[in-house]
Amino acid sequence: MKHLLKLSLVSVLALSLALPVSAKTATKVAVKAPVAKTTAKKTIKVVKVAPKKTATVAKATAKKTVKVAKAAPKKTVQVAKAKAPVVRTVSYGRQYGLDSVYDPLSLHASSAVVVDQNSWTTVYEKNARTKLPIASITKLMTAMVTLDAGLDLNETIVIDDEDAAHYRSSRLPVGTNLTRHDVLLLALMSSENRAAYALGRTYPGGIYAFVQAMNAKAAMLNMDATFVDPSGLSSSNQATAMDLAKMVNAASQYRTIRQLSTAESATVYTASGRQLVYHNSDRLISRNMGWKIGMQKTGTLRAAGKCVVIQAVINGSPKIIVLLDSRDANTRITDAVAIKDWLEAGGAGTISSLRIISSDG
Repeated sequence: MKHLLKLSLVSVLALSLALPVSAKTATKVAVKAPVAKTTAKKTIKVVKVAPKKTATVAKATAKKTVKVAKAAPKKTVQVAKAKAPVVRTVSYGRQYGLDSVYDPLSLHASSAVVVDQNSWTTVYEKNARTKLPIASITKLMTAMVTLDAGLDLNETIVIDDEDAAHYRSSRLPVGTNLTRHDVLLLALMSSENRAAYALGRTYPGGIYAFVQAMNAKAAMLNMDATFVDPSGLSSSNQATAMDLAKMVNAASQYRTIRQLSTAESATVYTASGRQLVYHNSDRLISRNMGWKIGMQKTGTLRAAGKCVVIQAVINGSPKIIVLLDSRDANTRITDAVAIKDWLEAGGAGTISSLRIISSDG
């Protein structure tokens, strides 16, 4: 019994000694809690500081981006304004200042030449050796190449989508059936662009072969000329007035070209049966102004201005008149009339004092 009591006292004593140690240990752990709070505060501070820095950077970047975006359009507008003058709003001849070159007849055309066809002497000239766009004067070469090929003029040609795509403002609708003769008539008389393209398209070998034949013909005639399409819609179709005098001289040897280019009007019927009436694009013929014209062709293009070539009998002998880049349709005619009046008044006899040196020397 004493032994058991002694053991109990020892156990109680050991328990009493153990309790303070555990309490102290717990207290020490509890004391460490503020450290945890301090760490939390530091962490919070770091987190709070970090967003501020990030936000600041983000705002600064945004401001820089806005500045760049605003600056870019200004530069683009300035470049666009600088390039604007490149667009041609007037003809090549007027941009070169050829229309302001003095000539005794005060012609509105930038380039002109008058040649006596019998003696092949130059009667009058103005910038006659300057190469310029020739617009639909091209169609005389188109006609010669077509006739040189010996193609059947009675063969039917159907105006198709390719012809329409070449020139969208034509009165000649897709599906119209015409003989090659009538297609040639519309091209020469009224300067119908789809008709001219159709002549090239139906040539053996197509457009590519046709254009090659055009340039080969020009070389054969000793012309310094360039052709890239059969209608003259391209400003790359270019020649000098003197070169065109050679082309007119050659084209006037074709009876078909003489007849078709001087016809006053023509009537064709579309696939739907609608009647279309065409008139000669040259007022000297359509208004019956009393000229003895053997052959003619007009041309109009922004790059070329108003052009006309005429082969006519004046003062008893055939003359070739070439006028390139007249100001408008009226001045194209008044220039031609001024030349005719001058010739009939004996102007050709004063050639030595009236001939103008071309701008290229």
